[in-house]
Amino acid sequence: MEKTHLFRQLLEDYSKLKEERLSGRYTQQKDIEPLLKDLRTTFKIKQIGSSVLGKPIHSITLGKGTVKILAWSQMHGNESTTTKAVFDFLKYFQENSEDILIKKILEKCELCIIPMLNPDGASAYTRVNANKVDLNRDAKELKEIESRILRENFKDFKPDFCLNLHDQRTIFSAGEQKEPAVLSFLTPSMDENREIYPSRVTSMQLIAGIAKDLNELLSNRIGRYDDAFNINCTGDSFQSTKTPTILFEAGHFPNDYEREETRKYVFLALLSVLRGVACKNYNNLDYKAYFEIPENKKLFYDVVYRNAKTEDGIRDVAIQFQEKIVAEKFVLVPKIEKIAPEIKEFGHKEIECGEKKVEINGKPDLTENVIVNKITLNSKLLALIS
Repeated sequence: MEKTHLFRQLLEDYSKLKEERLSGRYTQQKDIEPLLKDLRTTFKIKQIGSSVLGKPIHSITLGKGTVKILAWSQMHGNESTTTKAVFDFLKYFQENSEDILIKKILEKCELCIIPMLNPDGASAYTRVNANKVDLNRDAKELKEIESRILRENFKDFKPDFCLNLHDQRTIFSAGEQKEPAVLSFLTPSMDENREIYPSRVTSMQLIAGIAKDLNELLSNRIGRYDDAFNINCTGDSFQSTKTPTILFEAGHFPNDYEREETRKYVFLALLSVLRGVACKNYNNLDYKAYFEIPENKKLFYDVVYRNAKTEDGIRDVAIQFQEKIVAEKFVLVPKIEKIAPEIKEFGHKEIECGEKKVEINGKPDLTENVIVNKITLNSKLLALIS
């Protein structure tokens, strides 16, 4: 109960804790530069290399313990939620250095954090780097400079634990239920048979600990990611060295397309896993609890119009938002993803049309893969994004 109270209190106090200088979905290297400058007074900041286009890549090191933890964020440039949470976490540690738990973490652990591994992708708001390579599929060949920087850091730092920080799309549910996967976790496999070796057991115990800490605050909204093995993926590659590795996936909280709510829970999850490592309380957890976390399913669209009258009869129409940067601003572009007599998946927003006439872009004939500029129901304009 005391542990649950800690996370509940932090959630309530979050507006005072967060790093206000970062917000929204579009986070670039230039946005974190002033934050890095301010953190230099407390933590060790080091440029560990440069991107394809010459942008600096930094590491942040804190703590003096013997247990080493390596974390990296934004290896996919358009996945910035965990970067925001990392800076929330660093601000919290900087301003609360006398807190008993923080002192213990810093005494027991040494953390090395790479807050933005792919600054070129971050500027372009793309998953890939400037050479159009997915860094999370480059762990074996190491063709890209950013991949080599991470691998060299891994070899030099020799971590006991790795935290691989990502965002995931709005399509994911936490299991089969109508609940979005706000947070998802994975202990990557070490081989094609997905064998459960001791290092994977440790990862599973730590994830079970996160779920235990946050279940009350995020009921039915924590998922487990698919663990199919791919040696080209960084998590699988590091896990195969017998280094316990945890993949974080920041997902969709209802009506939170800017991921400002989700970042709170990523922050809490980071604190949970570090407390687990520092206090070694994960040893008391049954690793099988990891498998009780529901596996992610692709059961969501952003908007579903139910029972719409079209030229082809009564149909359900599903809209998925494409994420784009227009004039340096993050925008959502609606696109018709699916039209069917019945769509069994869920919508983050659902509108019952009651068999009334629906037109998209002024046309009654609806077609999939069309960008939606406007949608009307019996000639009345409907809001696509609330």
